[in-house]
Amino acid sequence: MIPIRDNIPSQTTPLVNYAVIVLCCTVFLLQLSAGDGGNRFVEQYGMVPLRLSDPDSTPVIEYQQAVMTPRGIEVQVSKHELAPAAVAPLLTLITCMFLHGGWMHFLGNMWFLYIFGDNVEDRLGHVGFALTYLGTGVLAGIAHFLAGPESPVPTIGASGAIAGVMGAYAWLYPHARVLAVLPLVIIIQTFVLPAPLFLGIWFLMQTLHGVSAAASGAAAGVAWWAHIGGFVAGLLVAMAVGRTRYASHPVAGRRF
Repeated sequence: MIPIRDNIPSQTTPLVNYAVIVLCCTVFLLQLSAGDGGNRFVEQYGMVPLRLSDPDSTPVIEYQQAVMTPRGIEVQVSKHELAPAAVAPLLTLITCMFLHGGWMHFLGNMWFLYIFGDNVEDRLGHVGFALTYLGTGVLAGIAHFLAGPESPVPTIGASGAIAGVMGAYAWLYPHARVLAVLPLVIIIQTFVLPAPLFLGIWFLMQTLHGVSAAASGAAAGVAWWAHIGGFVAGLLVAMAVGRTRYASHPVAGRRF
């Protein structure tokens, strides 16, 4: 399901949300202009769990590739040593939030942040939103680290922090509704869902994928536990702050 828009109007200009989107766009353009697909850039600024658990280690990624040989299809294994980190390992918990693995990853993250971030910033204020975004992003990275502290694979993307924004939105706007689209091959179906239900389905899917990956023991290409940890962190922040004097009052939703 892809959200098109929600029915909660913004009462203030979401300056921090826009700033995060601009920063992510700038960093993504730097990745694209790196000349090697941004791989070295990712290796230098991505969060590598092994670097946190063993700072003196030299992470090495193992690749498996099926190739055709005179004897038939064979699997060849190659190894690649990661480029040295450009910042301290702990700082990569922050720098990794502004990297992305491709156009779909980048566009998906930015769209979800655009849909839900402005309303959370409305309630928490500019400073509160900035702290929530960075804080839940760091906690999401820690959740991913705890799920696989020996992994040499760089973790990238704002997904954990955006999951935190979504968790906060689900609590702060329990009566909001989301217009979503479900592409079914050549048929595009639109429908309206309560925002907590839409976000709850999203969270359930992340949990199922995370549990499945953990049970199989296979390396996952998506940091499912970062999504789960970020969402829970955002939910807890909203529960703690949402009904205090530090949060503004919610606004009424519009009709679609």
